[in-house]
Amino acid sequence: MWKRHPSEDFSVDNIRYFSRHKGEVNCCAFSPDCQLLLTCCDAGKLYLWKTSTAKLLASVSGHTGPVKCCVFSSDGRLFASASHDCSVRIWCSSSLKCTHTLTAHRRSVETVSFSPDGQWLLSGGWDNRALIWSIQSGALLEELKGHNAAVQSSVFSSDSQSVATGSWDRAVRVWKLRDRQAEAMVLQGHLGNVACLCFSVAGMLASGSWDGTVRVWLPERHTCLFVLGGCERVWVRSLAFSTDGRVLASTAEGDMVRIWDMSTGECVKKLQGHKDSAYGCVFTPNGELLTSGSEQLNEEEEEENTTEKGRTNPEVTPTL
Repeated sequence: MWKRHPSEDFSVDNIRYFSRHKGEVNCCAFSPDCQLLLTCCDAGKLYLWKTSTAKLLASVSGHTGPVKCCVFSSDGRLFASASHDCSVRIWCSSSLKCTHTLTAHRRSVETVSFSPDGQWLLSGGWDNRALIWSIQSGALLEELKGHNAAVQSSVFSSDSQSVATGSWDRAVRVWKLRDRQAEAMVLQGHLGNVACLCFSVAGMLASGSWDGTVRVWLPERHTCLFVLGGCERVWVRSLAFSTDGRVLASTAEGDMVRIWDMSTGECVKKLQGHKDSAYGCVFTPNGELLTSGSEQLNEEEEEENTTEKGRTNPEVTPTL
């Protein structure tokens, strides 16, 4: 029996530009109900948008340096941000007030992740440290040691039992949180910095690197299942599994988003629409949309914003 592959439904359509940023967009995240889009940029602010209209609802200030990463909690009540100012902030989504400022990092914080069960926050940065925090109290609970270079990426597994970190030491480390005495699993093979990570619902782990490749791992077996790309030698910037884990989206230096089949490792779709390098990509929690961020404006918006300092950075929303 033939089944329609989900990638066949991808198309670039109904593009919306979220274009009030005054610096490079570093990250974007959807709220669990898909009603809000959270973005952050080098200008030091976070922005909340209405997804359906691209209307700016609020800008959030507090960091004193570029905001490198942002993420919603699984229930949408909180969001967190990581900054070059060496801090992580946890915010209340309804009041937009900062509930905790986490300051144990000694250098820029590059990545932050909520555990799906709402208990922990994981952060990593240029001080080579990966830290686990209590979301409720803001207390530092544990340092995950092992990387000998900057920690640039982090992610929790869907069951909140494992965490993975990617580093400039070219390694991916996976920790089992229920067995704190066990040594981290070290996944090696990348020839460049590990810039992005994501888990699928089935437990596959994808890692993207400056070496131009995406590696798909089965951590439980300590096995690399696929090595995707690598011919163009471009920096892989962002990864996102579809909600069912059947496809993986990736962005890299270049103007397209690639869709990979996780049963074969083949690139089954290339989505074009950006006029410059695609930076970040994320699926909506309901799986209906894939959003990617870029550096370059379309020509009309460039003309309208030539007097502003820095580049305004649109987010492009292809429909699925």
